[in-house]
Amino acid sequence: MLSRVKRIFRHRWLDEATTRHAIAPDMLQRLQRRVAASEQRHTGEVRIYIEAGLPLNCLWTDAPTRQIARQRALDLFSQLRVWDTAANNGVLIYLLLADREIQIVADRGLNDRVEPAVWQALVARMSGAFRQAQFEDGLTNALAEVSALLVQHFPLAGNEINPNELPDAPILS
Repeated sequence: MLSRVKRIFRHRWLDEATTRHAIAPDMLQRLQRRVAASEQRHTGEVRIYIEAGLPLNCLWTDAPTRQIARQRALDLFSQLRVWDTAANNGVLIYLLLADREIQIVADRGLNDRVEPAVWQALVARMSGAFRQAQFEDGLTNALAEVSALLVQHFPLAGNEINPNELPDAPILS
């Protein structure tokens, strides 16, 4: 019970201002340009979602933080319609600042082709950058790795153009 109360306070203490402090407007613009540039090399779609703390309805549980963050990322994957791409190759990069938790959710088209160990290693590298508050470096490197996987499995053919099915701008909450 006490750990649940502590978690609620930690997550409710942080807000969108915390997110905007960690991810400055110029960094947000750079990330958006990097997502757009990435999507010129493959047929996938990438979304980035950065959240200071979880909504209250996610916090009143005894589940481990990682499990709660995973469920939140899956919910956002659905809400943002990342699953709704033509080739089922959308990817959500989710960062929860309150717990420095990272989740990567890939649609079945890509996830079926990538071993779980690859995703785990990517998250581990991101975690190292985030522990040092190097959010831009961590997100940029994660985007580059996700893009490389998408290029490997869903490259653009010849003069093919990838229609932009989802917005490129990262979301701060």
